[in-house]
Amino acid sequence: MLAALLYGKEDLRLEQVPEPTPAAGEVVIKVGAATTCGTDLKVWRRGGHAKMLTLPTLFGHEAAGTIVAIGAGVKSWQVGDRVFANNSAPCMKCFFCQRQEYSLCPNLTWNNGTFAEYLKIPAPIVEHNMLSVPDHLPLALAAMTEPLSCVLHGIARSNIKPQDRVVVLGDGAIGLMFVAVLATEKQAEVLLWGGNDQRLEIGKKLGAAQIFNYHQVGDIPGVVKELTAGWGADVVIEATGVPSVWEIAIACSRSGGTVNLFGGCPKDTSITVNTEHLHYSELTLKGVFHNTPKYVREALSLIASRKIPVELLISEQRPLQDLAQVFTDMKNRKVIKVAISPS
Repeated sequence: MLAALLYGKEDLRLEQVPEPTPAAGEVVIKVGAATTCGTDLKVWRRGGHAKMLTLPTLFGHEAAGTIVAIGAGVKSWQVGDRVFANNSAPCMKCFFCQRQEYSLCPNLTWNNGTFAEYLKIPAPIVEHNMLSVPDHLPLALAAMTEPLSCVLHGIARSNIKPQDRVVVLGDGAIGLMFVAVLATEKQAEVLLWGGNDQRLEIGKKLGAAQIFNYHQVGDIPGVVKELTAGWGADVVIEATGVPSVWEIAIACSRSGGTVNLFGGCPKDTSITVNTEHLHYSELTLKGVFHNTPKYVREALSLIASRKIPVELLISEQRPLQDLAQVFTDMKNRKVIKVAISPS
């Protein structure tokens, strides 16, 4: 089969590899749609990921498709079922899993390789994190369950109340998903910052109360304070993974506010925090990573409900053969997400 393999920084190759065969507890799906992701872009540009993969590796982690083969012992699924399979599953046994802190599980089973004709789903994911896709739901939309589940996890950890003023820094797919859920499900007043006018307009369609291009607004914390009677935002969501923006996010918060440092930064980077501000303003700083089975289920249900027009985030649909160009287009911010069709 044809599949994409990552060998290093911006070194992505399409190669013929053997079709996968399911072992006990596993299934193989024919990939119907695999969506690109900001995390994929970072991994492609950086040439690796601290937790999810080791090079060289099959690449991609968002996909939905149809089961074509089932391993021994799998009883809840049949060939022909339309499914979404998350890119991980917790062990359910460790210190963290016993406390339902599943995203911190040190034994997470990771699965990559969605940019391919077929994808093998490991047994723990089949058991805990593979879901049926409703017949009415396009597979390209179901594939976005993984990033949306991460966003739902992030929102649940952010102490958000109805009518809160929430600043979102970042107009990538994750930032725009935060806008959509915050505005639709949490009734928050969302102030969105980004660097691309077209993406910001999509943010407005998704529910942002106000949008700002940081190329035109230099002092982001100053503007936030002007808009909030001098206080700052109740909640700030950082969705860029840039250390300097983490510091801006902290400066945007009001006293007693929560700052969700959601965007993953490059390995071994650091930021500077004003200890006086942190202490006397009683700030809550949170790092939130990945998702849990609960939010995977909630995300697919939310997408299937069509309450949020996630289709606005898919800029194009392209064949697998165009994948290298797609990542160049993502790097140049010409597209948000692209639905890749391996067939």
